[in-house]
Formats: sequence, C-alpha cells, structure tokens
Amino acid sequence: MDRCLLKLDLPRFLARAKGVFSALPSFGKTKKQNPYDERRLLEQNKRIQRENNVPDDFPNFVREGFAVKVVTPENYVTRASGLILRDVAVGEGDCPKDGQQVTFHYIGYNESGRRIDSTYFQGSPAKVRLGTNALIPGFEEGIRDMKPGGKRRIIVPPELGPPVGPSTFFSSKQFEVFDVELLSIQDCTRRTIGFYSDVVCG
Repeated sequence: MDRCLLKLDLPRFLARAKGVFSALPSFGKTKKQNPYDERRLLEQNKRIQRENNVPDDFPNFVREGFAVKVVTPENYVTRASGLILRDVAVGEGDCPKDGQQVTFHYIGYNESGRRIDSTYFQGSPAKVRLGTNALIPGFEEGIRDMKPGGKRRIIVPPELGPPVGPSTFFSSKQFEVFDVELLSIQDCTRRTIGFYSDVVCG
C-alpha cells in the first residue's frame, strides 16, 4: 500500500481520541471517602470501644488504610505539632523544666480503647527526668506544661509516638491515648563521690 494514503489528519485524530479516552474510567484518581463508609467505620470503632469500657469523652478513630480521622468532643485542643489534648484538672504551681524529675500516673490506650499500660495497676507512679529522651516526643510535649495535681488526656499521633519496626514493641503506626496525672516535680542535682557520679532528685 502506498504510504502516502496513510497520511493522518493529526488535529482531528487527537480531538476524537480525547473524546474517547475521557469517557473511560480513570483508575488512577484518588478514591473519595464515601460518607456512608465513614459513618460505618465510626460506629464500628464506637462499638469496639464500648466493649473495652473506655472512659467518658474518649476520642474515636475512623481508620481506612493509612488514613485516620480523629473524632473528639469540642473540649479537645489540637496543637500545631499534631498533639491533641484535653485538660480534666489544671493543677497548681509551676510547670516542669528540663533536668527536673516528674512523678506521674498514667493509663495508655490504643485506638480501640484497649488498655495497653497503666502505672495504677503496676502499683507505683513513673518517675522521669525531662529532657533526657526518656519519653516519646508526644508524651513529653503533653506533660511539659502541666502543673502538679493536673490531669490531662493526651492523644499522640504516630509522628510523635514510639519508633515502629521489627526490633520494637510496636508493629504499626497508630494513635495512642494517655490519661496522665502529674503528682509532683523534683529538682535534681549531680552527686560525685570519688570516681562515682550520679543524679539525685528529691
């Protein structure tokens, strides 16, 4: 066949092709969240939390894959870092500073409202010096501006949570919820005896 007969009217072809391909479904587009699915996931989370006997005003988590929507009452505050918190009792006195020791009780929950840890059940409060990387970033941020006697619920996003991986206790990135009660703040000093040195708080 003479190749001259295959001469193509390019503008007309592109116009027709555009009309054909634009009518085909686009599987690469981001799937929009169905409001019905969101309500279903929310009710599912609420049901599981009720089975786990969560405390009052506990946040809900609507998870679809890696996307998570946190649903809280209006009395929660979201900070620029992503930390979400609610003060139950403010407390009195000064807030702790780097190098000081904080003594506190806490209860930790996962997104399902299942209790994962508690100093109350362990029988003794936790004692940690601030500024020593002894706490996950979100927990330390949440306790830094508390006052002795204060009670606070802290919702820690994955970015401010513990490291995740096969060598850690945590296998997936999830929000964590902590109910914290700050009992006291102690100053700390370094003590040196001969070749031995340690930090004493109290």
